[in-house]
Amino acid sequence: MDYAKVKAARRLRYAAVFAALAAAIFLIIILNINTGSVKIPAGRILRILLTRQGEANEVSIIWKIRMPRIVTAAVLGGALALSGFLLQTFFGNPIAGPFVLGISSGAKMCVAVVMIVMIDRFGAVSSWTLILAAFAGAMLSTSFILIVSRSVRQMAGLLVAGIMIGYICSAVTEFLVTFAEDADIVNLHGWSQGSFSGADWSAAGTAALITIIAAVCVFFLAKPIAAYQMGEAYAQSMGVNIRRFRLELILLSGILSACVVAFAGPVSFVGIAVPFLVRRALGTSRPVIVIPAAFLGGTAFCMFSDLIARMAFAPTELNISTVTSVLGAPVVIYMLTHRKREG
Repeated sequence: MDYAKVKAARRLRYAAVFAALAAAIFLIIILNINTGSVKIPAGRILRILLTRQGEANEVSIIWKIRMPRIVTAAVLGGALALSGFLLQTFFGNPIAGPFVLGISSGAKMCVAVVMIVMIDRFGAVSSWTLILAAFAGAMLSTSFILIVSRSVRQMAGLLVAGIMIGYICSAVTEFLVTFAEDADIVNLHGWSQGSFSGADWSAAGTAALITIIAAVCVFFLAKPIAAYQMGEAYAQSMGVNIRRFRLELILLSGILSACVVAFAGPVSFVGIAVPFLVRRALGTSRPVIVIPAAFLGGTAFCMFSDLIARMAFAPTELNISTVTSVLGAPVVIYMLTHRKREG
């Protein structure tokens, strides 16, 4: 077999996947901007995007409502996909993900506590406070999972433990909501179901800043991740500090998932489905290729899910997790059955 031809075919496949992801993102952005309860002709949309001039109402709809929501969905979708990829690397299993392992539920619980306390005392809560609270909750759940993983080696048992953590954290959250003030409940209800609605440029900018910094750090870990995928012994022989490396994986995954929960609430299945689909499309597990593709895949997946959530039963809007569950759960089921057959 001609190695040069194989290498060229592989590069062509990579280029085709990235081109398809870029085209999908561009198309979904156009659909998101052009779709809504208020119809705006394409010509006026283009003019408003380029010059920010036009009817005040239309300019406000595009630049203050639709664009911040699109950016937030895009950034947080990429964050979820990378968080799932890091957890799958850490546990060595493609079924691992922040939602399934209960990490998102832990972040949700801590954010609910902070929202109730801060809103009750100060009437508002900052984005950074929510992110810190979500990160603390994510690390709390992750710590429990790590403790359980020392005793439970099988992934099925670990998944059950993660699901139980999710139920416990959700029960605590519901208990808090039950005894919260009416105003707090209104703020918590929409957020706890998962949604990109209400996003503004401040939230989008903060989410983008944190996600981009974390994503760059993840990309710089591509080489040690590739070595770690070959086994801990091989990674150590390549000079990887296993303890520090595993800590970096958990911290970066926690930051990314916490950012998502803080701004959009819990969003399910994206962290599992997207990395799997991307690896299948690329035909490789090389981190230097998979990491940027997973981010773009998560961006497209969440923006498309948000479009469905807004328009499927308009004017009623679905929770984002409802849509991502419908789209992502079949992928997870396929993964489980496929792995069983291979075993």
